[in-house]
Amino acid sequence: MNPQVEKFLKLPLYQRALLLVGFNAAILGLCIYFIFLPQYKEYTSLVTKHQQVRDQLAKDQKIADNLPKFKAEYEKMNERLAQALTELPNAKEIPALLTNIATLARDNGLEVLQFKPGADAVKGFYADVPVGLKVVGDFHQVAKFFYDVGSLPRIVNIGNVNIGGAKIENNRLKLTVDCLATTFRFVDEKASQPAAKGKATK
Repeated sequence: MNPQVEKFLKLPLYQRALLLVGFNAAILGLCIYFIFLPQYKEYTSLVTKHQQVRDQLAKDQKIADNLPKFKAEYEKMNERLAQALTELPNAKEIPALLTNIATLARDNGLEVLQFKPGADAVKGFYADVPVGLKVVGDFHQVAKFFYDVGSLPRIVNIGNVNIGGAKIENNRLKLTVDCLATTFRFVDEKASQPAAKGKATK
């Protein structure tokens, strides 16, 4: 018989039991450390990745479900943009629009003392087109002119109104009105880029 085994058998029962428990615990610990833990880490990693894939699929599904809504909103935005562009004349239409404003002033019985277009102020896809106006007429004529300008199919804002020079003429109170009529034109980026490049090369 092996001396070590014989020595073990001669030990009291409780010592043999403790040694067996300790040995089994050591074997169990080694199994846990070298076999179970690596597999557990791999398992938790797979669970995490699986959850991430599920979350991404849920997000993608939500986007897919809302795609018709997004398309409808996009089409509405395009319609609104098209409508806005119809209210913004291009550069070629500005002279005709300014002529319409001057004609409205005269049609309402106003005497046009000044009609002075200013420099355009480009602000992205549109530009402000200011026109300095100085007219003479009674209150009703001026108010009707402002109303008619506001009713034009193109956007024209009246601002910087200054009323002065009141005088009686033919039993009617005539007013001298200074104001700034500002319309807006659409800026064609394709047309403006070559011009900008031409200036840069000079």
